[in-house]
Amino acid sequence: MTIHGIGVDLLHVPRMAALVRRRGAGRIASRILSSTERSAFCRLWSDEETMRFLGVRWAVKEAAYKALYPLRPTWKDLTYTTFDPQTESKPTLAFHPTGGIVSGQLHVSVSHDGEYIIAHVVAENMA
Repeated sequence: MTIHGIGVDLLHVPRMAALVRRRGAGRIASRILSSTERSAFCRLWSDEETMRFLGVRWAVKEAAYKALYPLRPTWKDLTYTTFDPQTESKPTLAFHPTGGIVSGQLHVSVSHDGEYIIAHVVAENMA
């Protein structure tokens, strides 16, 4: 395993809440979410769920940008899938660049507690 890069991001949730108040959740979602994430976003009910969903994806993608440098993905090139209790599949992060194919694998870990979300991404064998 060759490590391409490691990225970490810490998000203060009230900062995301302020952005949502200024711009609107739908506008932010359309800017940063992939089509798969957007489908899941449309099924959310509460403001708390919406904030957590957007915050986690923001932090994960910021960490991914750091891990993938000098590759420059767009927000929508990255898709985060959370833990699924029914299948017990762990969280994943997929990189599907619009301009071509990239080999390699991304490993992601996210934790949230109170007002903070932290995301770690390790990019492996990226070409």
